[in-house]
Amino acid sequence: MLNKSIRFFLENKLVTYLVLVVFVGWGIIVSPFGWDTGILPSDPVPVDAIPDIGENQQIVYTEWSGRSPQDIEDQISYPLTTSLLGIPGVKTIRSNSIFGVSSIYIIFDEDVEFYWSRTRILEKLNSLPAGTLPEDVSPALGPDATALGQIYWYTLEGRDKEGNPSGGWDPHELRTIQDFYVRYSLTSAKGVSEVASIGGFVKEYQVDIDPMAMKAHGVNIAQIMAAVKNSNLDIGARTIEFNRVEYLVRAIGYIKSLEDLEKSVVVVRDNVPIRIKDVAKVNFGPATRRGGLDKGGAEAVGGVVVARYGSNPLHTIDNVKLKIAEIAPGLPSKTLDDGTISKVTIIPFYDRTGLIKETLGTLEEAISLELLISILVVIVLVLNLRASFLISSLLPIGVLITFITMRQFGVDANIVALSGIAIAIGVMVDVGVVFTENIIRHTEMSQNIGARGKKLLNVVYDATIEVAPAVITALATTIISFLPVFAMEAAEGKLFRPLAFTKTFTMLSALLIGLVIIPTLAHTVFSIRIDKKSYKKIWNIILVAVGLTITILLGYYIALALVAYGSIGYFADRFTESKRSWPNLINIAITSAVVVFFLTKAWMPLGAQNTLFANFLFVIVIVGVVLSALSLVVHFYPRILGWCLNNSWKFLTLPIIIVLFGITTWLGFDNLFGFMPDSVKSSRIYGSMDNALPGIGKEFMPSLDEGSFLLMPTTMPHSGIEENIDVIRILDKRINSIPEVETVVGKWGRVNSALDPAPTSMYENVINYKSEYMLNESGHRMRFKVDQNDAFMLVDGSTYDPKEDDFRTVEKDELIKDKDGEYFRQWRDEIKSPDDIWDEIIKYASIPGLTSAPKLQPIQTRLVMLQTGMRAPMGIKVFGPTLESIEKVGYDLEKHLKQVEGVQGMSVFADRVVGKPYLEMEINRDAIARYGITVKYLQSIIGSSIGGMKLTTTIEGRERFPVRLRYAREFRDNPEDLKKILIPTSNGGQVPLGDLVTIHYVRGPQLIKSENTFLVGYVIFDKKAGFAEVDVVENAQAYLNGLIESGEFEIPAGVSYVFTGNYENQIRATKRLLIVVPISLMIIFLILYFQFRSVQATTFIFSGIIVALSGGFIMLWLYGQTWFMDGVLAGINMRDLFQVSTINLSVAVWVGFIALFGVATDDGVLISTYIKQLQDKNPPKSVQEVRSMILEAGSKRVRPAMMTTATTIIALLPVLTSTGKGSDIMVPMAIPLFGGMTIEVLTMFVVPVLYSKWQESKVNRELKTQKV
Repeated sequence: MLNKSIRFFLENKLVTYLVLVVFVGWGIIVSPFGWDTGILPSDPVPVDAIPDIGENQQIVYTEWSGRSPQDIEDQISYPLTTSLLGIPGVKTIRSNSIFGVSSIYIIFDEDVEFYWSRTRILEKLNSLPAGTLPEDVSPALGPDATALGQIYWYTLEGRDKEGNPSGGWDPHELRTIQDFYVRYSLTSAKGVSEVASIGGFVKEYQVDIDPMAMKAHGVNIAQIMAAVKNSNLDIGARTIEFNRVEYLVRAIGYIKSLEDLEKSVVVVRDNVPIRIKDVAKVNFGPATRRGGLDKGGAEAVGGVVVARYGSNPLHTIDNVKLKIAEIAPGLPSKTLDDGTISKVTIIPFYDRTGLIKETLGTLEEAISLELLISILVVIVLVLNLRASFLISSLLPIGVLITFITMRQFGVDANIVALSGIAIAIGVMVDVGVVFTENIIRHTEMSQNIGARGKKLLNVVYDATIEVAPAVITALATTIISFLPVFAMEAAEGKLFRPLAFTKTFTMLSALLIGLVIIPTLAHTVFSIRIDKKSYKKIWNIILVAVGLTITILLGYYIALALVAYGSIGYFADRFTESKRSWPNLINIAITSAVVVFFLTKAWMPLGAQNTLFANFLFVIVIVGVVLSALSLVVHFYPRILGWCLNNSWKFLTLPIIIVLFGITTWLGFDNLFGFMPDSVKSSRIYGSMDNALPGIGKEFMPSLDEGSFLLMPTTMPHSGIEENIDVIRILDKRINSIPEVETVVGKWGRVNSALDPAPTSMYENVINYKSEYMLNESGHRMRFKVDQNDAFMLVDGSTYDPKEDDFRTVEKDELIKDKDGEYFRQWRDEIKSPDDIWDEIIKYASIPGLTSAPKLQPIQTRLVMLQTGMRAPMGIKVFGPTLESIEKVGYDLEKHLKQVEGVQGMSVFADRVVGKPYLEMEINRDAIARYGITVKYLQSIIGSSIGGMKLTTTIEGRERFPVRLRYAREFRDNPEDLKKILIPTSNGGQVPLGDLVTIHYVRGPQLIKSENTFLVGYVIFDKKAGFAEVDVVENAQAYLNGLIESGEFEIPAGVSYVFTGNYENQIRATKRLLIVVPISLMIIFLILYFQFRSVQATTFIFSGIIVALSGGFIMLWLYGQTWFMDGVLAGINMRDLFQVSTINLSVAVWVGFIALFGVATDDGVLISTYIKQLQDKNPPKSVQEVRSMILEAGSKRVRPAMMTTATTIIALLPVLTSTGKGSDIMVPMAIPLFGGMTIEVLTMFVVPVLYSKWQESKVNRELKTQKV
């Protein structure tokens, strides 16, 4: 079947080319990079920065205005949690009870469908037994969004015609515009689930009671409340017909102004109405705030756009921007006193578009560089331009087909998914190399030289089917090796499963192209013959003319390569017979130089501060070193392999040592040799080895550089609103003064959304920092014009030289774009990485009364908070029967954790669970009974007079404003005044509140958290630089256990604690991998066995995995050594260039190893297949024949094997030097691949030597048998 399919497409080229055109066109249409061809439509794969790895959860959100956290917990959160626990598929329920709000997070199993879970919750809420919740409480479902839903934050600002800030708008005006116009407009954009408001003041009608006037007129607060409620009503009285016309009858009674409310009658005394204005002041005022926004030190009003579950984030943001552009002309404006027209403008301060495009830009650049490098390696090693074209054509076509499969299978494009393509380039090249090299080898056989037409077709067909089984087996092992990634669950599964899909799609695409398209292209390319010299001359003259035209008219000097091609071709017939190969070699050299030029211009490994020529030389050197080393292996392979075969045991000691060293670097010297006696372990040598090889640390995942930080400090629980506003204003001003910071917007408290259950003492400062180099909208570096001294030329005619002038901020519109110019670096010289910017932020954020904060980023924090309930990736959950016991243990843990090795002492912070000042009014039941007052009645009066109960809502067109009644501030701003509040009695009299209640000052919670109904508190902490998360947690566990055993740390009865955060994820992922990785290796072993039908041969091939695995661990160990690559070239430290630092074993690193497993067997499969073919044709009769056979097989397959290795190694170099968004994920995956493929060269010697020893033993046994 396979052979018939290959022949069909080979014989029906029209069908093959039509399929190829369809694949290319379709791939361009669905490309996630949004290529605009001007001809083809665009339907790109949905894109985001990272996969949504949040929990499968829903939120039940309940407001109960004015109630304390304890009331919310007792009467709403706890009853709802107990009721919701019985829903099918519920895994965990967490709740947060803060002032006036209950947020309950219901986390479902991963296999529960998102909207099905919402319907189950609604069913449960609608069937709650009567009395479960207070009468006036109505729980609701939160938005249908996930942890990554907050995609767009903005502020409303007054701007002039030039777009400069002009002000002139009060916070309550902006908030009204936001609440009733902007919010609803943006919510209508496709893909938006919710738009929540933050900042400014919510306008309300406030009725401030004057108790003196109230007493003088003989009215009470209950009568005033009734008057307010009865003064706001419209009614319809059906219709009347008059003169044969029907009229709708409507009585207008809604409050439209302050005067309407003032004129409302409370009571009538002696036919004289007593109006509200007689006993109270009516005015507009701000509603009580539980959150606010600050931008650069000034009060701000804004909102957050939340994307709907399953929507395309980039498309949703684009839809929001289109909607903003649509409503922008209609937003209000006003003329200021100085004549300036200030128009309300929507200004974004967090837009995930930038992160998405920069991430895609990084990946697009990495994949482009890999393609160029692959083409370069193929050209240099194959030394055949036609063959190079065949192999190189596989890469872009394969990538396009992968885009098609991603679109059809619903795999979104993100940093992880597209990394699957990046790490698969080497294997794709391997497929092309094996097929093409075998086709070339067959065409160069003596009987096939000059073959054309049908004969050439048969040659290509025979060459293809000869290696097809080996290629299919090799690719099958690669695909099977990714079974562990498919089997991952929870966050790590959501993160890396897209990568497994794209890697698999890429492999299958490469196989399809290798079996269907490459044979057809090969037959076409090798059939081209330009026999007539006149045609050649004309063609070469055209090349020269085109090259000169492009060079002169367009200024692209690289087009001179066409001139060189034409010139070489024109004079090719003048070369002597002995130099006939020179034109081809010269063309290859020219092509290589052109590819290196484009590679250098796109890569710029030494940075923009060095010249293009310096970067060009560096690329030539680094590529040349690798190619030269591997070319030497190819050249001397017969001699080296011959020595290895004759000295097999001497040679095998090398891979054995490498494997042992690799395992030691992984597990640690002491862990591996801890069985030694104490006398050995106490020796200096043992101690030195233990220090040098401590083992590789473990963590869950390296964090993605989002281009912004989230600073989340807190103030003390007792701090008031004014204190919080002042502190955040100071904080934002300080951070805004850092040159690398672009914008800083601070939020205190909560947004009006179920997704944000933050107390007023919690700050969230979104800090957007500038990219290292100035970028365009697509996330690519921009070039700007420089003079002869490399100083940047500015629009105003001046220049700026970063090397000589003092550092200053230069905006993009001040520079002059120039495609031949230089990159513009926006950071100071001492700022080398985002970590340095964070250090600056921490230094500027030191304010008395403000706690420290761990290093966080917006997306990362949302995921962590909704996964674990806390605001840090590392922490401890403390469970207990009471809040006081939880707080006490939390304080003790905070004190002890600061002493743990690897813990950043400043980052340790325990929840101040019980620290909010409360004024509690204890009702004297005897006193209220004496006056005929019920508890409910008294509570309603207290709630209205002090808390300001919302009595009604005005309807003013599209706007709605609450009407609130309470005592005037001067009569309720201290405990003594509260005692004087008058309470109406049943007999018409009024009693001071102080006669009915006793006021106590106590400390209570500002936030109550629970998990599955059990009270919980958190202790958060962070690790020091250079330490791994899992190691730090294990250190903390051991330290705390030691304190408990010694009695220094006592846990009260009923209290327990568990470590949480990324540590939990890492432990879960490790357990899963320990099960699935061995299973996948067993399946790979079985696939190889069914191919070779021999346990021994399969074991020899499998040895390549062990050797490559060791190479990966050794490379990880080298990255953690301070001396590794510690040198300076052209002013660039090589450690900084290749981002050499401690790399811990994370899920990303293990994915790199899993990718290595599949690649590591390829060379062994190819050489073993050829050995088996030779053995079947001519079974060896002696040891010498065995070695000759092994030597022949190895020599025939060493070139394609080295090409695959060279392509993989060199293609990973741009990934290792990548610093753009998304590189944080790619680099850890690339390091084990790079190290493993470097050591994997040994496979080309290990497998033949092992195979030879096996066959030699068989031959020797046969010879002995014959002698007997």
